[in-house]
Amino acid sequence: MNRLLRRRAAYLVFSLGLAGGAARPAAAQIGGQQAFSFLNLAPSAKIAALGGVNVSARDADPTMIFGNPALLNADMDGRLALSYVDYLADIKQSTAAYAFNTQRLGRIGVGLTYLNYGEFEQFDAAGNSLGSFSVNEYALQGSDSYTSGNITVGGTLKLAVSGIAGNHSVGALADVGGVFKHPAQDFTVGLAVKNAGVQLRPYAGAGREPMPLDVQLGTSFKPEHMPLRFSITAHHLQQLDIVYLDPNVRGQLDENNEEKKPKKSLGDKIARHFVVGGELILGKNLNLRVGYNHLQRRELRLENTSGGAGLSFGVMVRISQFQFDYTHASIHAAGGANYFTVARNIDSLFKKND
Repeated sequence: MNRLLRRRAAYLVFSLGLAGGAARPAAAQIGGQQAFSFLNLAPSAKIAALGGVNVSARDADPTMIFGNPALLNADMDGRLALSYVDYLADIKQSTAAYAFNTQRLGRIGVGLTYLNYGEFEQFDAAGNSLGSFSVNEYALQGSDSYTSGNITVGGTLKLAVSGIAGNHSVGALADVGGVFKHPAQDFTVGLAVKNAGVQLRPYAGAGREPMPLDVQLGTSFKPEHMPLRFSITAHHLQQLDIVYLDPNVRGQLDENNEEKKPKKSLGDKIARHFVVGGELILGKNLNLRVGYNHLQRRELRLENTSGGAGLSFGVMVRISQFQFDYTHASIHAAGGANYFTVARNIDSLFKKND
């Protein structure tokens, strides 16, 4: 029963389009080949608006440490960001991130992610109801970064927990990353190796599973005298082929009335690794964002329509000391996800009260 429940939860994560590289197709078919795949979900409105994956957009948003620990910088000091995501059905995600500077340990970022899949009804082998149970996952992380000249390197340690009907799994993971920032131009390059680790405690009756490893490389740049900033990110670089062809999908018939199954192409293999995003900067207090994730679009489209899968649209508004971000990401023809993030420098708030 536990394995069946795990497969159902894994399918829910997969349906969000971010279940982890080459293991995604397996997750949809046999219940997940990687543990803690929820760590690949976009944690905030900004990352979701840029396509769900970004390692190079360097600014004051502390949630960017989820994308790359090397993005931790002085502009984040004292800032707290809270995010909420309304996924399909009853799936909800909450995220918190805070950055601060210390004398001994340097600049530190902490984060918490909590994902709740809602309530499920459990049955025995005879079909009798055994009541309801919950499925949830969460991760606590701490990040540190060091800057020398134009180069910043950073690292994150994570403790992840997954729970299904009282059965829990625990994992220890780490991210390492680097960022190059051009000294004169708005141009950055980021590299991150994410979710390397080990499953400390597997589910009862199951063996240890691999972690959702993801190697990412990306750049963000703003042409001079243009109010546009572009980002392009390559993900799952540790494996070239992440294309999945469903064997149950019927192919077209040729002139001999024989079925022609779809085949993988080199172009599609390459394109599924890339995510692109853009920001229209209308001033210090207003940004519009758009993103496109080709892997999501290909994996989550229906046979006759994509329903906008893979596209995301967002807006950032600053009012007084608060920053509000909203993003709508199209996941499937059946619907999408809404991301809300609010951020503020709470250190300055406490100083005023003093």
